[in-house]
Amino acid sequence: MTSSTPQSGSNPQSDEIDDALEASGQSLGGAKLIADYVRNLPPKPGVYRMFGEDGAVLYVGKARNLKNRVSNYANGRGHSNRIALMIALTRKMEFVVTQTETEALLLEANLIKSLKPRFNILLRDDKSFPYILIRKDHAAPQLTKHRGARKAKGDYFGPFASVGAVNQTLNTLQKAFLIRTCSDSVYEGRSRACMLHQIKRCAGPCVDLIEPAAYDELVKEATDFLRGRSNALRQDLQDRMAEASEAMDFETAAKLRDRIRAIAAVTTDQGINPDGVEEADVVAVHQDGGKSCVQIFFFRAGQNWGNQSFFPRHDSEAEPAEVLAAFVAQFYDDKPAPALILLSHEIEDAELLGEALSLRADRKVVLHTPRRGEKRKLVDRTLTNARESLARRLSESATQTQLLKGVQRVFDLPDLPQRIEVYDNSHIQGTNALGAMIVAGPDGFEKNHYRRFNMKGDDAATNDDFAMMKAMLKRRFSRLLKERDDGAPVPDLVLIDGGKGQLSSVMEIAEELGITADTGITIAAIAKGPERDAGREAFYLPGKPPFKLPMKDPVLYYLQRLRDEAHRFAIGGHRAKRKKQMTDNPLDGIDGIGPSRKKALLAYFGSAKAVRNAALADLESVDGISKAMAKKIHDWFQK
Repeated sequence: MTSSTPQSGSNPQSDEIDDALEASGQSLGGAKLIADYVRNLPPKPGVYRMFGEDGAVLYVGKARNLKNRVSNYANGRGHSNRIALMIALTRKMEFVVTQTETEALLLEANLIKSLKPRFNILLRDDKSFPYILIRKDHAAPQLTKHRGARKAKGDYFGPFASVGAVNQTLNTLQKAFLIRTCSDSVYEGRSRACMLHQIKRCAGPCVDLIEPAAYDELVKEATDFLRGRSNALRQDLQDRMAEASEAMDFETAAKLRDRIRAIAAVTTDQGINPDGVEEADVVAVHQDGGKSCVQIFFFRAGQNWGNQSFFPRHDSEAEPAEVLAAFVAQFYDDKPAPALILLSHEIEDAELLGEALSLRADRKVVLHTPRRGEKRKLVDRTLTNARESLARRLSESATQTQLLKGVQRVFDLPDLPQRIEVYDNSHIQGTNALGAMIVAGPDGFEKNHYRRFNMKGDDAATNDDFAMMKAMLKRRFSRLLKERDDGAPVPDLVLIDGGKGQLSSVMEIAEELGITADTGITIAAIAKGPERDAGREAFYLPGKPPFKLPMKDPVLYYLQRLRDEAHRFAIGGHRAKRKKQMTDNPLDGIDGIGPSRKKALLAYFGSAKAVRNAALADLESVDGISKAMAKKIHDWFQK
């Protein structure tokens, strides 16, 4: 290693480098190992992975020329502390040769997101963004929110920064285009128009209040609007309103006027929407204190669809342009990129990245760093948002660290906790039973790690909180043991909402699975005070008497927040589960019953309950229901 590597004892990272160098000298590793790989590498584009002693991936990189790129690691000159440490820790490398550098870049981004290597800049973006979907797999297309895999047939519009932004746009679309938002089961069961039609937010296709061709025209107009053709659409509506007025068809003219007003409301109420930006993402990065905030604004159809802050994980030496390039490559790995991406900093290989995104999106994508004009003003506003978000984050992080030090003291933890898991369950006399886990750490609540546990079998048929908590933690700990060796995060503290009984139940499972304090996992319980009085909570640890914290202790408030967040998450899941059960149509579970047959059955009998009680002969009398299908329906309800 060259003299650029700091001497031992100068800082913790230097000590780690020295330890790694000593270990690499005792076994084939580090620069010597990399040099051996270089001899057999081809001068072709590809992706390389570097592995440590325990088999964990240290780094994923791409190269235009694998032989030249990897040889830089073997020459031992001019490396930063971070790269020197990475080289010293390397014990194995793997390579994938690609046809082009573009393919290498796409593969690199995909591997970084899936493997999360220690020395790469990581986006930490596990959430999916909401979209608006116009479903086209029904005679009357439906307008709805969508999140997740795009399996439904139809047109997708987004991403939106939040569900609130989606709801606001959906509200406008309902007013302007009168497209149904109800589910297929509700649609098929209608015998008269619902309240949405009465308040002029649906055209009523369910009960034939609009001709199919006219409804299809509304869907087309909504699609045009979401694709940025609002000006042409508004002009067309104005022309049609004028024609209706001249023909003295004032009712039609009034309807068209209301639609024009709804469109105008959303197209003019945009605080930072510049001229000439129909479809673009604006991405800016700000750094302070060795941390970065990347702020992104979404503009679609000439409208501001919201913004979002991200805090990538990276070494303090990373430059803003480096962080920005890594963010763009990883962010659009599973999302369609817009035609234009405006950046706050010039990034290396911008053309190559644009080519890669174009290949994935199947259209031209341009990355641009504006210097002046409206686009630069928009980037500057985004940069200001990034600066303010990072300042808030750093302030919250300092406070969070003090709280975690308090948690470490209260529960006698060996180190500052990096992951706290809190568990609660919810049910009504054993029905719709559901357990919940929330996660907190140095960055606050980590909502992308939250999990819900549906109670099944005997676990779902009990109102025994002890048994439910025991069943939930058995599933969680069993999975944890399987995934721990693959690098899955392990909690430092497991906090149970309950008292001595719940803790005893959980400890039985923990001991059965071999999870003890020696594994680095501390298990505790928080019990509500007398008459559920906040501030008088009792805490339980295995083998120790219960204790309380002073009423005004900030750590007590923090632990209460954790408990309340777990309770909120559990209650929310339980309510959603109960609501779904209430709205599910029993006919949906019968194989072979589609929208047409269900509509015929409901029209004939009036309700699913009447179908359940119908005789076999009556079922056979329904149009479209054969004798075989009637028997299947009858047998289904008899079971």
